[in-house]
Amino acid sequence: MKNVQLSKRRSLLFERLMAIIAVINLGLVLFDLSYVQWRDFYLRRLPQITKVYDPIKGIEPHRDTTSYLEAVAALEEQVSQTGLQSPQTKNQLVQLSRLSTEIIDSNPFAGVNKSGTLEKIKNRMRDRTRQKSAKQAFATFWSQPYLTQNGWVREINFFNQKIRPLIATNYYRRIGENGESLDHFWIIDLPFVILFGIELLGRTFYIRRQHPGLRWSEAVLWRWYDLFLLLPFWRWLRTIPVLVRLDQARLLNLHPVQRQLNQGIVANFAEELTEIVVVRVINQVQGSIKRGELTHWLLSQENLRPYIDINNVNEVEAIAGLLVQTVVYQVLPKIQPDTTAILRHTIETVFHEIPVYRNLQNFPGVEHAQTQLSEQLATQITTNLYKALVSAVEDPVGAKLSAQLVQHFSQALGGEIQKKQVLSEIQSLLFDFLEEIKLNYVQRLSQEDIDQILEQTRQLRTQVSVPEVLEKGAALPETRER
Repeated sequence: MKNVQLSKRRSLLFERLMAIIAVINLGLVLFDLSYVQWRDFYLRRLPQITKVYDPIKGIEPHRDTTSYLEAVAALEEQVSQTGLQSPQTKNQLVQLSRLSTEIIDSNPFAGVNKSGTLEKIKNRMRDRTRQKSAKQAFATFWSQPYLTQNGWVREINFFNQKIRPLIATNYYRRIGENGESLDHFWIIDLPFVILFGIELLGRTFYIRRQHPGLRWSEAVLWRWYDLFLLLPFWRWLRTIPVLVRLDQARLLNLHPVQRQLNQGIVANFAEELTEIVVVRVINQVQGSIKRGELTHWLLSQENLRPYIDINNVNEVEAIAGLLVQTVVYQVLPKIQPDTTAILRHTIETVFHEIPVYRNLQNFPGVEHAQTQLSEQLATQITTNLYKALVSAVEDPVGAKLSAQLVQHFSQALGGEIQKKQVLSEIQSLLFDFLEEIKLNYVQRLSQEDIDQILEQTRQLRTQVSVPEVLEKGAALPETRER
């Protein structure tokens, strides 16, 4: 017993270790998938991450925007050395104005889908210089009169705080020989894929040992969700095996989610299946009515479609005979006192309605004699009727006559119906009635109805299973280890 518990504990520890590794791998996958979209955030808040991860995604500084920012840095250095009004500073401002025009014309941001960033830069420069043209706004901003009038320090601080960070977000992403953007994430992902592949092979070998009749492909399909861990594409699908592993390792309880998911699937399936089955049955009945099979059945003639008998027994007659015997031998003896009481009450009522009897009631002893007479008559009538029914059931001649009566009744009824041409109208009414059932009830089955049925089923299952467990003295399941 201790060895079994130790083995289970080791298995659980292994499951938890592999689940944690799968979570780490999924975290890296999600980070890689979102890196390009979130690179601006990392660049502003965690620039160390961009320095490490940019080469993995094939991201390099863009030459045009980098040259532009270097020119601004050179201008700041020149102003600090020679001042704003020097000829060298003027040359630097003219160069920056020219580079600004080139950036607007060439739009180096378009290569990485960041044209919106360039529009934001142009809008901020237009608002700052109050110019309608973006090119004129840059030309105005990078001029000695504007910088002198508005203050060099104030304007260069505006540029460094509002414009430089936007320009710095631009980059160039290299293209691989396959025509796609360069991505070296597979180097990081490869060790995880190798580990998960070895694990899957080991699990497959173990499953085949436990079930020798399985083929390798069937054993692999026992862990079908682990195949997502080996795919070099659609890596976001690894969320599925990670969640399954966390649940198996008891690090995450997914049973409530699984129950709701199963209920939703079953509800949708049950709703459609119910409609299909019921509509199918109704259509079969309607088809039988159209083909005239109802006519042949009622008239005991040969059906258009041969009827298949599996036991050479007329089930309708057998059921009728069983019901008659049950009523005669089981039911009637139990209700005979009630029948006698009803008859006695009826006889007494009749006596009271006779004028002569009402006059005789004034004589002593007449009422008591009437009561005894009523009880005797009622008892005698019910006893004789019951004996007559028993005799009719047990008498072969009576049974034969009864069967003959039923047969003649059916033939007479069928003949009259056929003579009066009522059957066609009955068929039409039945067909329309079944169509109304489909429209009013079958197609109105709603998700709410199915949910209520599932909830009632779950409650019944709980009410039945718990007492059974308690009666057997079995312990309730232990709480899962967390």
